[in-house]
Amino acid sequence: MRLSLRGLSKTFGPVKVLDDVQLSVAPGEIHGLAGQNGSGKSTLIKILTGVYTPDTGAHLSVDGAEVRMPVRWNEVRAAGISVVHQDLGLIDHLTVAENVCVGGFPTARGGRIDRRERDRLTARTLERLGIDLEPDALVAGLGAPERAEIAIARALRDHAPGKGLMILDESTRALNGEELERIHAMLRRIVAEGASAILISHSLPELKAVTQRVTVLRDGRVAAAGLETDDLDEHDIARAMLGSSFDIAASSRAAQDRVERGRPVLRVRGVSGTNLRHVDLEVAAGEIVGITGLPGSGHEELPYLLAGAIPGAVGGVEVDGHELGHDAGIQDRLAAGLALVPERRDRDGLALDLSVQDNLCMPRLRHHGSAGFVGRGWQADQTWHAIRELGIRPADPRALVKQLSGGNQQKVLLAKWLTGNPKVLVLHEPTQAVDVGARKDILRRLVRAAADGTAVVVVSSEVDDLTEICDRVLVHQSRGGLRPGSADDPDLLVQQIYAAQQPTGASA
Repeated sequence: MRLSLRGLSKTFGPVKVLDDVQLSVAPGEIHGLAGQNGSGKSTLIKILTGVYTPDTGAHLSVDGAEVRMPVRWNEVRAAGISVVHQDLGLIDHLTVAENVCVGGFPTARGGRIDRRERDRLTARTLERLGIDLEPDALVAGLGAPERAEIAIARALRDHAPGKGLMILDESTRALNGEELERIHAMLRRIVAEGASAILISHSLPELKAVTQRVTVLRDGRVAAAGLETDDLDEHDIARAMLGSSFDIAASSRAAQDRVERGRPVLRVRGVSGTNLRHVDLEVAAGEIVGITGLPGSGHEELPYLLAGAIPGAVGGVEVDGHELGHDAGIQDRLAAGLALVPERRDRDGLALDLSVQDNLCMPRLRHHGSAGFVGRGWQADQTWHAIRELGIRPADPRALVKQLSGGNQQKVLLAKWLTGNPKVLVLHEPTQAVDVGARKDILRRLVRAAADGTAVVVVSSEVDDLTEICDRVLVHQSRGGLRPGSADDPDLLVQQIYAAQQPTGASA
């Protein structure tokens, strides 16, 4: 067995976050590790990499050799375990070779970095992995799939072919479509030589598509151990994660019978950006409209053009009869009732060092009290309401947002704007890198917002999300404009996304 882990437990104070966890990974296997945020996945990886010390009684072996616990990172690295983290850990102003070798530069006499050997080592690693990059290329100019390839090359730099175990900790989260399949193909080539990988992902389709077996954690325990994915469907994995079955689509469709579609609240006329051309759009009160397209085709600009976060070259936006020119800024759009939930919650959406309550109430501070005094009662009321409504955990208004899991951070970001009852809510990739339970809560909350009369625009590459909650889906075309897509059939919608790259002139 490439990796064997037995009897792993971890206690923080009175809370047992891992309880007698077992995990085994075979040579030549991609093993999936699934579970909701807070299930214990991150704690497990931090124990394997020496960040945390486990409770007594844990045993770890790699290729039959016992690894002492607590783990020393240099020892586990020497045993052949490496990690590709969620943020990839790349340094933009350095070259490919410098990023591949960081943490293990070859040295010459006197301890200086041997640059020639560094470049040779990088070239050999890239060639072995089938990566077509120059060692001296700057990382800053590379796209998402190339960046993922560099992070994988760094993880496998010291592994002999056919040996070692690589852990991918949500490191494919920024990839879609052909980009994602490109990385999957590389992983299959690596394990075909005999190496092994643990893939941690919130994407059930990804786990089903690329792993041979999957282990599911729930509430710190193993809910399913080493299940063969050929014998599973996505609902089987979700059921193991949640402890029950669910059907977002059915509940969402039922909720969409809530009210008749209202009058148009959002009108967009001829809005253009760098890659987005001449978009016309109307969204009614109580309606959920999805926008999608191939990654990089330009539709990703739309949320930020609508919200004034990036200036539009031409075109205008009207919110509930209030005309906003292309030069209207963020404050003008907010005042008109248009709110944005951006893709990058860590960079653009949340103040990570502040509390849940501070983040939730920040947009409305000016509307309460006076300068220097804003009151606390209304803040507590709004925060507790959001915590209950979205199931934010821990249910503590004082908890720092940076201490929350990704799914709970996303719930805080959504609640931050929904609590203000916007007339128009625009979201970019609202379920990216959240677990299946958080996804369910987020999608249901969007359906409820529409039921309350909000016009909702969801810009997403997740076709399942779009077909589950949207009244209409519009596909961005290669030469500008939007055309109708399927709001019921995800397979058909995927076909329409690719077909939309053919020259057409239709617009919605």
